Amino acid sequence: MVALYTVTIFLSAALLFFVQPMFARLVLPLLGGSPAVWNTAMVFYQATLLAGYAYAHASAAWLGARRAAALHLVVLLLPLAVLPIAIPAGWSPPTETNPALWLLALMSVAVGLPLFVVSATSPLLQMWFAATRDRRAGDPFFLYAASNAGSLLALVAYPAWVEPLLRLGTQSRLWAWGYGALAVALGGCVVLLWKNSSPPAPALVAKERSPSLTTARRLRWVLLAFAPSSLLLGVTTFLSSEIAAVPLLWVIPLGLYLLTFVFAFASRQIFPRTLLVRALPIALVPLVLVLNLQATQPIAWLLLLHLVVLFLAALLCHARLAADRPGAAHVTEFYLWISVGGVLGGVFNALLAPLVFNSIAEYPLTLVLVAWLALQDETSARAKWSDAVGPLVLGVVTLALVLAVGTSRWRTESAVAGLVFGAPALAAYFLSKRPLRFALGLAALLVAGLFYRGEKGRVLYAERSFFGVHRVTLDPSEKFYLLVHGMTLHGTQSLDRERSRDPLTYYHRTGPIGDVFGQFGRDPFKQIGAVGLGAGSLASYAQPRQPWTYFEIDPVVLKLARDGRYFTFLRDSPAEMRIVLGDARLSLAREPDAKFSLLVLDAYSSDAIPVHLVTREALALYVRKLAPGGVLAFHISNLHLDLEPVFANLARDAQLVCLTREDTALSQQELALGKAPSVWLVMARRADDLDRLAANHLWRPARGDSAAVWSDDFSSLLSVFRWR
Repeated sequence: MVALYTVTIFLSAALLFFVQPMFARLVLPLLGGSPAVWNTAMVFYQATLLAGYAYAHASAAWLGARRAAALHLVVLLLPLAVLPIAIPAGWSPPTETNPALWLLALMSVAVGLPLFVVSATSPLLQMWFAATRDRRAGDPFFLYAASNAGSLLALVAYPAWVEPLLRLGTQSRLWAWGYGALAVALGGCVVLLWKNSSPPAPALVAKERSPSLTTARRLRWVLLAFAPSSLLLGVTTFLSSEIAAVPLLWVIPLGLYLLTFVFAFASRQIFPRTLLVRALPIALVPLVLVLNLQATQPIAWLLLLHLVVLFLAALLCHARLAADRPGAAHVTEFYLWISVGGVLGGVFNALLAPLVFNSIAEYPLTLVLVAWLALQDETSARAKWSDAVGPLVLGVVTLALVLAVGTSRWRTESAVAGLVFGAPALAAYFLSKRPLRFALGLAALLVAGLFYRGEKGRVLYAERSFFGVHRVTLDPSEKFYLLVHGMTLHGTQSLDRERSRDPLTYYHRTGPIGDVFGQFGRDPFKQIGAVGLGAGSLASYAQPRQPWTYFEIDPVVLKLARDGRYFTFLRDSPAEMRIVLGDARLSLAREPDAKFSLLVLDAYSSDAIPVHLVTREALALYVRKLAPGGVLAFHISNLHLDLEPVFANLARDAQLVCLTREDTALSQQELALGKAPSVWLVMARRADDLDRLAANHLWRPARGDSAAVWSDDFSSLLSVFRWR
């Protein structure tokens, strides 16, 4: 019985975490590759988990184990109506409003019912097991470790094996077969329950003897679940946008989060609590220091530091939950309150934070919370007003130092900034024996850090949308306005009036795209299309009365590109500019065929690429919209992905000619003048359409390989990852 229950819980958790990345892949063609898609999806998964836990708790309380099991056998049949999982026809995202609520509605219709049933499995099985005569029935929480182990395995297996080997249709059918296996296993568990329980069940007897749960205890469970859930999403968003936009980076934080559940609820504790309590402040203080310094290098060590803090904080919170678990009679209620905390953490990060903050402020706020919460124990001293005195003094002193340095000639010297923040950070560490004082000390340091300009220059404007945080900054040399999305530069304009019309960074006239416009974009009557607006730098190439159409998914980007205080490319353009909001693929499909003589696709320069724009079906759409003799130009600069073979394979599959140019060896003078390294690729139907570029020795045939061609049904980011 123990073996069957363990395997069934393991299978249900694996199915739960298999469908999450699979459905994200299904929905990407509608919303692109924004990290917010994953965070919003996580809110839905957490809410569905809460609904499943509430159903498990209610059925146990009202029906008892045996009748609840019989009911669940009927409920198991309901998801068969929507399997295999797919996107329903007729669903299109809104173009001018935040699509978070739309995504939640879509997921409710497409995958809500199967997820609801699967999510209820773990608490139900633990409740059923507690109602048997097994010798371990009094403490069924060891099964929770099996649940999280199954989740972790599915999470790792999907990008490593499933996505590279199986097409989406096959994955969906495989999940349906897995659901069928789960239904059979659950039927076996019900049979064993009926054979091994007899009224009164052990759990019911225990319930009569167990003390009632207090409101304070329930609230503690909620808070201990809220903090790690919020921290998980906060660190995922911060790492993927501010440190390294590495594809699939969200897998690592979520894997560590699940691993902490496995360790916390295991029968034997591997990590002593005393060791964790000492280690967390040692990791938290340097993390606050690098946040204040706005450090982005070295990437490997910074990623490690953020992930270590996540692991330690989540493990301490989950260990406190495990230590405070109630008797078997309250198992379903316990998981219900944990789920409430998880949902609240997701709602705070994915839905409220983008509306309230213009930066990823939820991450440092949660760090302060876990600094207080995770270090608490029964011996912690009661909070007093005097606890705030030391942190307040620390914050005032640090702020004074920051302001003094900010007005001096040393304001961008990293050594000086390190000293300004380093000494107060060390002082904050000595407050760590008192959790409240320590948390307030870190909060004071983080507030002072808001006034530090750093090496990125002064932030002139910041706004947050569903697709990320956008900042307009004045670079440290005070010669350029920059449009920055996380760590990705989306456009630069010179403050020098004589150079204000010059396309800079990846769009420089001496770069690859300059060659393309020099040979294909001069006719004022040709139609030009561009996917990805940025600051509007490409508009510098526009000719008088030339029809241009921009396709941009983010309304905030359009707002900033039109804001004449910072960027004037659109305002000063002599062309006829038309801008279409919405996903480029959906918007392009509505354009007339054979319309564009030149179609520029600049949505691949960010490392979190929109995969649905790099498929066989997407390329067929681009070619269909291309006029006879027309040219496609792709910006494929990328730190972490080698996209050249992907596009070369697509071109070969579509029988197109494909050339590329790498413009990466730049001089210091070029960099100082605003040029940035870039890699571009062009395609056309015939070799004659690219003859002038082919004659340029800087352009060469694109390098393909033997990998499978990407399609809407298949892609593999790991296969093109730069492992160096």
